[in-house]
Amino acid sequence: QVQMVESGGGLVQTGGSLRLSCAASRSAFGGSTMGWYRQPPGKQRELVAAVYYRGETSYADSVKGRFTISRDNGKNAIYLQMNNLKPEDTATYYCNQSPPVRHFWGQGTQVTVSS
Repeated sequence: QVQMVESGGGLVQTGGSLRLSCAASRSAFGGSTMGWYRQPPGKQRELVAAVYYRGETSYADSVKGRFTISRDNGKNAIYLQMNNLKPEDTATYYCNQSPPVRHFWGQGTQVTVSS
């Protein structure tokens, strides 16, 4: 049973923008804190942003001021607006609860930023 479906990735030049979307199953979304994670090639997966049920947010220092996470509780969806993208943002991006639930991981969406 698919729990999370990420979309919106692509190839963009340095300084460009992308908006990622995540559609979650109702059971996976619920009233949980949700997060966007990323895994650069050859590196471990890391949390980049989280959004609490009522909308409070937190960000990794590396994306603060450039990325904005949001959620739509009525649609069981979260979003990640990414501006001023840098080559070091290149990664596969995933959504999950925060902290993550192992069997909720989806396929992710690839973001590639060219220099």
